[in-house]
Amino acid sequence: MSQPFDIGIIGGGIVGLATAYRLSQQYPGLKIVIIEKENRLAAHQTGHNSGVIHSGLYYKPGSTKASTAVRGANMMKQFCEANSIPYRLCGKVVVATNEGELPALDELHRRGVANGVKDLKILSREELKEIEPYAAGIRALHVPHAGIVDYTQVSEKLGEHIQFAGNQILLGSRVISIAKNSENWILQTPHTEFQVRFIIGCAGLFSDRIARLGGIDPKVKIVPFRGEYYKIKPDMNYLVKGLIYPVPDPRFPFLGVHFTNLIHGGVEAGPNAVLAFKREGYKKSDFNLVDIIETLTYRGFLKLAKKNWRMGFDEMKRSYSKTLFVKALQKLVPEIRSSDLITGGSGVRAQALLPNGNLADDFIIIASSHAIHVCNAPSPAATASLAIADTIVQKAAECFNLSN
Repeated sequence: MSQPFDIGIIGGGIVGLATAYRLSQQYPGLKIVIIEKENRLAAHQTGHNSGVIHSGLYYKPGSTKASTAVRGANMMKQFCEANSIPYRLCGKVVVATNEGELPALDELHRRGVANGVKDLKILSREELKEIEPYAAGIRALHVPHAGIVDYTQVSEKLGEHIQFAGNQILLGSRVISIAKNSENWILQTPHTEFQVRFIIGCAGLFSDRIARLGGIDPKVKIVPFRGEYYKIKPDMNYLVKGLIYPVPDPRFPFLGVHFTNLIHGGVEAGPNAVLAFKREGYKKSDFNLVDIIETLTYRGFLKLAKKNWRMGFDEMKRSYSKTLFVKALQKLVPEIRSSDLITGGSGVRAQALLPNGNLADDFIIIASSHAIHVCNAPSPAATASLAIADTIVQKAAECFNLSN
């Protein structure tokens, strides 16, 4: 490792892997290394989500999320087909359960059309029953091209392509310091030190810290939100044919508890969204003093909590009460019962929070002449990963003056 790499990518989740993959395709002469602190790829956000291929329905027209979700979903399907990775277009319904939700449902339809999502249709109660017989709603939005896939499997295949192209993936290598000499960045891990000409940070839950290690102020703080799931017992899976979602609260980027078919079989119910007391806090008991102090003393979080403490409290109650969780699910599928559910897994979402207390509602990619940092890439980042990668590669070409 004494000879410098051209580009060091910090983070082995799907965005970092997709970036290395697209760089290796467009600039085959580059020497690229991915540095991942865990002993496997896709260990955190990528490997803990429910595997939905989102369609680009929810996002503000003109935003990076909107454009990359639609384009990225198509790229993801093409990648899966080319690499024999199973995926399924099971379709999704977004269900309005009362009159008050109808304007928001119409807005979702408008956004979807503006974003180029194909074949959207507003369904009547009777039409909804034809697609999801057990779903309750007075109206619904049908998204036929929404799908499911295993993003860990996608990540592993990306890793194979990256290594086949002659590049390296270093697992179990946590970056603990970043320094700069006259020509290169010096990346220090507990086991080794090596040099790279340029850095691309794709560190997910630690993206803001990695940016600051490299001398960049991202002007946001990553706040971790845990999402907890239940699984439906196999003999009750017939209640859900595809994906059943509620109309989301427009104030938040979370989509509300919903039902998701999984590519390897079974149905998940969830997730909620509760503050995690550790950046990788997958269990209620997980706690890291540094992480929680950093969150609770951040003025952006204090402003968020002041404005939305009631919703946060309700989410926390639902985290500890299966009865309340089931009650939320019954708004979508009244037949579901507590006895039909078993405890499932959980994930932690890296959500960038602005100093004014607002949650960042779009991807944040900060570029300079020697480094690029992805500082906010929550859902639909997995769906959009190949499109996000193209955006990063374009920025790298411009900022790093790359040539074939």
